[in-house]
Amino acid sequence: MNKKILLTICILIISTLTLTGCDNQSNIQQLNNKPSANNSTNNLMSKAEKRAEKIEVMHFHGTNQCWSCITLGEYALKTIQEKFPKEYENKIIIFKDINGDLPENKDIVIKYQARGSSLFINAIINGQDNIEEDIRVWRLVSNETQFIDYFETKLKNLLGK
Repeated sequence: MNKKILLTICILIISTLTLTGCDNQSNIQQLNNKPSANNSTNNLMSKAEKRAEKIEVMHFHGTNQCWSCITLGEYALKTIQEKFPKEYENKIIIFKDINGDLPENKDIVIKYQARGSSLFINAIINGQDNIEEDIRVWRLVSNETQFIDYFETKLKNLLGK
């Protein structure tokens, strides 16, 4: 009987750890009760018709990353470096890889309202931040070509190209 209980507990623990994955990162958490940055999606899309003078791509993660978290950051950076080399060199498009578990990143985590592993895009238009979390990239992370095509198109639209 004790072995069955122990086995059941072990299975529950493993299942919980598997299901929570990268979203269960110790220090990246909801730090305030402000509306989610996702609420700016419609606002960003309507302003996307205007040319963004600068784009900040922020890859948030914890200290321990799984394959998809690492790959997400790698594909985003690769897209920027290969498809937008002039904009990257001239700092029109900026990529930052941010470990939200580190105390020195607390302010940027709060600004973007980042929780868990995430990719945010801040299209700065007329000096105004337009922050949007891009959740579609997670569905594309297993296909590099599709990810790069999607992300390139998204950035081109924000730049008015």
